Amino acid sequence: MTNPYTHQTQNILKTWFIMTVFFAVVIGVGWFASLYFGNQSILYIAIAFSIGMNITSYWFSDKIVLSMTGAREATRAEFFNFYTIVENLSITAGLPMPKLYVIDDQAPNAFATGRNKEHSVVAVTTGLLQILDKNELEGVIAHELSHIGNRDMLVSTVAVVLVGFITIISDMAMRASFFGGNNDRDNKASGVIMAIGIVLMILAPIAATLLQLAVSRKREFLADASGVLLTRYPEGLANALKKIGGYNRPMVKANNATAHLFISNPFGANNNSDNKTPFLVKIFSTHPPINERVNALVG
Repeated sequence: MTNPYTHQTQNILKTWFIMTVFFAVVIGVGWFASLYFGNQSILYIAIAFSIGMNITSYWFSDKIVLSMTGAREATRAEFFNFYTIVENLSITAGLPMPKLYVIDDQAPNAFATGRNKEHSVVAVTTGLLQILDKNELEGVIAHELSHIGNRDMLVSTVAVVLVGFITIISDMAMRASFFGGNNDRDNKASGVIMAIGIVLMILAPIAATLLQLAVSRKREFLADASGVLLTRYPEGLANALKKIGGYNRPMVKANNATAHLFISNPFGANNNSDNKTPFLVKIFSTHPPINERVNALVG
């Protein structure tokens, strides 16, 4: 039977899987480039780069995400209610107190990041703090702390960095391929290598996107359920989700790379309250529809 501990183990395995796939894709790109341009050193550079980026994504991905979202550190004096709610719920959940950040944005949203429980971050927007009452804010914070407890934020945060770099590398290699390679080689062999390389360049960003979507939307349902167990008040989170879903304007710094980290889609989409969300929209969305999450909490 699945429990929080098996879910944590699964997320650790997902992280290693994503990092391994990234390593393989970058080496594949490097191999193609080294053959096409007749320069073996390109492959060695690709190997060194992939190792370096895996290390960076694990140790510094939280800082990269905070920079991308424009978050600033929240002090107890300035955000007393936010600080004390996180402090109290962290004690209840048996988690170390995470670092707190605030994003100056009217769109209500929140996310958790960090590589483990001891190095975790919870960030909320100023808009979220303004529109939620105490019970609702507790529900959102409990949801984010559940991501930390379930180790969701590790796989999610690593995906942000690695998926972004796969897309960038693919684009650079694709552009470089059009400038021509080593013309002294057999034209037929060169054509085969070129064809393989172009297919790889096209499929790499698609595979990266699928990896990002593989950070399952089920984790949102699990975090909702775990958060409710922490607060013992499902209406708090349910009402918070309704308010968040009612705000359809995007965040100022909405970014495709970090969208899946937030409690709700930062682009303001998929927040509709009806039950007619198209199937394909659900499949390719970073979040399940708000109405489904609310129904799962309170029926």
